[in-house]
Amino acid sequence: MTELAHYFVDRAIATITLDSPANRNALSAQLVTEITDHLASAVADERVRAVILTHTGTTFCAGADLKAAAAEGGPDQGTKRMLDLLRTIVELAKPVVARINGAVRAGGVGLVGACDIAVAGPGASFAFSEARLGLAPAIISLTTLSRMSERAASRYYLTGEKFDAVAAAGSGLITTATDDVDAEITAIADALRACSPQGLRETKPLTTRTVRTAFAERADELQADSARLFASEEAREGMTAFLQKRPPRWATQ
Repeated sequence: MTELAHYFVDRAIATITLDSPANRNALSAQLVTEITDHLASAVADERVRAVILTHTGTTFCAGADLKAAAAEGGPDQGTKRMLDLLRTIVELAKPVVARINGAVRAGGVGLVGACDIAVAGPGASFAFSEARLGLAPAIISLTTLSRMSERAASRYYLTGEKFDAVAAAGSGLITTATDDVDAEITAIADALRACSPQGLRETKPLTTRTVRTAFAERADELQADSARLFASEEAREGMTAFLQKRPPRWATQ
């Protein structure tokens, strides 16, 4: 089976590269399993101070794998995978840095929100596309609502509009928008290399307290909401229309 997420370590920084071009790095069972295993490897390796999560091609992550959800006979497994992956990143004992220079959609935006630092280049674009599919950004609200201003979240959650890296930085979703994403990532990696393992391990929980509280209080409820919506008639129409590359029946000009 072809590997979908690559892992390597260089001078105390582990890099996980999403490389599933066939489905635009959508979060299939295999991809999520490989990401999770690589994160575990980074935690177990005492040399590693931090993790960079990046991608090949023009898509960082397209969100849920809609075709796989249908093949699995329902949304329960996929929504649980999403929830568990986001929780793993938030609770990881080492910082996770997102390097983005491609499209980020739906659940992929939740992945960005789960990271401690997020840097996006000129090729990046973002969209909470759920409402256009008959869904809601339920699970990923756990990792994005505490990052974004309420006004920005309202606009982009409700409209499904595409927005660029500058707007993402202005909203609080990402840390930095830059014309040279690799230079910025190099600077951040060097800064993290200067930090002690204990310092990083003890500092991260201070910065993730709000999102960890949200997981503790609402994760089960939001997973149930997400699974219910995925199974609804409107969502079936929205996902079918998306896969068939046509407007859903409720879209008006």
